[in-house]
Amino acid sequence: MNTVMNRRLVYITEADMNRLRPLIDRMKKGRDDLGALQAEMEHARVVAPAAVPADVITMNSRARLRDLETGEEVTYTLVFPSQASIDDGRISVVAPIGTAMLGHRVGDVFEWEVPAGSVRYKVEAVLYQPEAAGQYHL
Repeated sequence: MNTVMNRRLVYITEADMNRLRPLIDRMKKGRDDLGALQAEMEHARVVAPAAVPADVITMNSRARLRDLETGEEVTYTLVFPSQASIDDGRISVVAPIGTAMLGHRVGDVFEWEVPAGSVRYKVEAVLYQPEAAGQYHL
């Protein structure tokens, strides 16, 4: 399960939404683990790529997150499933942490359930965002 602490507005670009909807439709046959991503998309503010705030995690963004329990910082790039590689820090948007990251801003805190309990991360920085760099169609 994926929840946001002090629920804030979640942003998704039109381009990301247009790529994510068909992806979910293709993947959901026989799977029930995409509900959190669908819920995030249903409640998100959809914006033009040029209008997304620069501190929002969009697809292909690289963000630094801090584990609020351990204080450990990690850096991940949010990608589509075919580009995912945990060894390279590329997290799929359909993975629980990827779904949790999508659309959140610097300062947001989010949590999701893992087998050992729940994990809470704070978005410390968006190190790269394609839209802020003028790259709208990655």
